[in-house]
Order: sequence, then C-alpha cells, then structure tokens
Amino acid sequence: MRIRGKVIKFGDNVDTDVIIPARYLTSSDPMELARHCMEDLDPTFTRRVTKETILVAGKNFGCGSSREHAPLSIKASGVQAVIAESFARIFYRNAINIGLPILESGEAAREIQEGDEVEIDLEKGLIRNHTTGKTFQAQAFPPFLQEIIAQGGLMNLVKKRTQVNS
Repeated sequence: MRIRGKVIKFGDNVDTDVIIPARYLTSSDPMELARHCMEDLDPTFTRRVTKETILVAGKNFGCGSSREHAPLSIKASGVQAVIAESFARIFYRNAINIGLPILESGEAAREIQEGDEVEIDLEKGLIRNHTTGKTFQAQAFPPFLQEIIAQGGLMNLVKKRTQVNS
C-alpha cells in the first residue's frame, strides 16, 4: 500500500490533550472530533488538511492519556499517515487499531519539512521525500498489522473475518 501527500509538521511531545482537547470527548463521532483536531496547537489545522495530508512530528507523539479519540480525530480529519521520531506506546496501538498508518523514523521526522511532498510504501517501510529526493527507511509493518491497516482498523478486520466464516 502506498500513500502520498503534503506534509503538515509538528514538534516534540504533541500530547493527546492537544490532538483532541478533553472538552470534546463527550462525542465519539469521528467527524465531530475531526473538526476540533489540533485546534489548540494550530487553529488553522483543519482548514489545511486535505485527503492527501501526511503528518510529521518529533519525539513522543501521542503522549498523555490513552484516549482512542486522538488517533481517530487525526484519521477522520483526512490525515493519511503519521511519521514521527517516536510514538507513545498506547497511541501507537490505538492508531493501528483504528487503521491509521504510523511510522517511526527519526531521520525522516527531522529532515522532512512542512509542505514537502512525501510518499510512503507501507509494505517496505520506505519514505520518499519527492521535494528533496531523499529516501528514509522506517520499520515495515508485519503482515498482520498491514492487514489491520488495509481493512481500516481492527474492528473492520474482525467483522470481515466473521462474515467470511459464517
């Protein structure tokens, strides 16, 4: 699976309270959450995101509370993937569970800039910056995680498997 898009970039320690402020956690509607994604950090974020956006960030992306609302709001906003130097472990698993591709690459996170055109090959873990011509290697997802992402999340995969087996 390949993903291509323009980069919106953030720094280190972007926590779940900034990704989706607690005042919006009364909703589980993905589109409602998307309207408020990153609004305290960047009020222009939702206007800048398109269906071809890749988010790039520094260290410890998704730290803070374990709310699944954070990756859900990012995915629903239109972001296709997140590249970061590192992710908080609970955020990492929540992102995979809802089918949001995330890749760890310190070199890519440091060198890719706002507005760069980036392509990701999820099967190989390759990140190519078409703006600079540089290529970076992230850890490729094992096949079972690729399947979860391809199906749009763990629940979708489970539904598909139970329908096939019934």
